[in-house]
Amino acid sequence: MPVSAKIRQAIGGSSFIRKMFEEGERLRKIYGPDKVYDFSLGNPDLEPPAAFKEKLAQLANHPIPGMHRYMSNAGYPESRKVIADYLNSKSGTALTENHVVMTVGAGGGLNVIFKAILDPGDEVIVSAPYFVEYGTYVDNYLGKLVVVKSLPDFQLDLKAIAAAINDRTKAILINSPNNPTGVIYTEETLQGLAALLAQKEAELGREIYLISDEPYAGLVYDGATVPPVLRIFKHGIVATSHSKDLAIPGERIGYIAINPAIPEADLLFNALVYANRVLGFVNAPALMQRLVADFQGQVVGLDIYQRRRDILYNHLTQIGFKMVKPQGAFYLFPESPIPDDIAFIQAATKYNLLLVPGSGFGAPGYFRISYSVSDSTIQNSLPAFSALAKEFGLTK
Repeated sequence: MPVSAKIRQAIGGSSFIRKMFEEGERLRKIYGPDKVYDFSLGNPDLEPPAAFKEKLAQLANHPIPGMHRYMSNAGYPESRKVIADYLNSKSGTALTENHVVMTVGAGGGLNVIFKAILDPGDEVIVSAPYFVEYGTYVDNYLGKLVVVKSLPDFQLDLKAIAAAINDRTKAILINSPNNPTGVIYTEETLQGLAALLAQKEAELGREIYLISDEPYAGLVYDGATVPPVLRIFKHGIVATSHSKDLAIPGERIGYIAINPAIPEADLLFNALVYANRVLGFVNAPALMQRLVADFQGQVVGLDIYQRRRDILYNHLTQIGFKMVKPQGAFYLFPESPIPDDIAFIQAATKYNLLLVPGSGFGAPGYFRISYSVSDSTIQNSLPAFSALAKEFGLTK
C-alpha cells in the first residue's frame, strides 16, 4: 500500500467543504461560472488594504538587507512586540514579545499548540458545530477530540462541558465568531466557563487551557464585540491569523499569544517555539511578518460582508429558512428543511447551489453558506434559493 492506512481512510472521508468546491469546478465547466452559485469555501473575494499593497511594493523595491534570511523561530521580535502591545490595549494584559509566536496561519498555530501541550491520550473538548479540521489537528499528536453539543442558539453549553471534563482533559477549544454559525460567545458565557474551569482545575490539581481560535475576531457586525479571552482566562491561549481580516489567506500568516499569568509561561513559550521549528514550519513567512505588524486591528470590507449577510439572511428567512442571525464571520448556518442535510445539499446542486452540510461540522440537520463571494453571485442566487425552498415546501 503506497500510503498509510490511516491517511487512506482520512482521504476517503475528506472534508465536505472541499468536496463541494470540487463539485463547483465541475459545474462551472458545464454551465459557466456566472450560473454556478458556490457558497462552499470561506475564501475572501476582497483585496487586501491599499496600504498593505503599498508597503509590499516598498519592501520589494527597497529591500531591507537580510530580510529573506532566517530569524528566531518565534519570529521577528519587533513584529511580536507590536502584536503584544495591540493585544494589551484590547485585553488589559501585560504581554511582551516573549508571549507571542508568529505562525503559518491559525491552522499552523493550532498544530504548534497541540504539539507543545498534548501527551498521548490527552483530551481536547470542543462544542459542535465546529471546524472539521480540529479533529485531525488533535489526532496529529495522539490526542482525542471530545465533542459536546452547544445550546439551541449555539452558545456554549456549560453543563455539557462540565460533564465532559475528566482527568485527561488538557484543553477546551473555542472558536468565536464561530465557523460555521457566525455566533459570538457572550461575555457572560465566557465568564461562566472561566469559573467552571477554575473549579475543575482546583478539583484536578492542574491547569486546563482555554484555546481560542480567532481568525474571524475582526469580522463582527451590528456593534457586537468579541470578549477578549486573554483577559478572562488565566490559562488562555489565542491562535489567530490575518487570512480573513486582511483578506490574505494564501499568505499563511498568523500568531499564537499566551496569557503571561500562565504558570511557567516562559516554558510554554519555549515549547511553542520548539514545536514551530520541529513541525517543519521553522518560522512564519518573513515578508508577511514585517507587513502585518502595521495592520493590527484593521479589517477589510466589514460593511461589504454585513450587506451580503443581510441580503441573504433577509431573503432566506422570508422564504421560510430558519437560522440564528450571525453576529460575525461570513457564514450563515440555516436549519435543513429535512433531517438529512446531506440529501438536502445534494438536491441544492440541481439549482447550481453549492452548500456544505452541517454534518461536516458535527451538526447534522443544518447547512452552511459562506458569503465571502461576489455581490453578483449572491444576487443571482436568490431565485435559485427560492426555487429550492419551494421544492421542499417552505414556500408555495
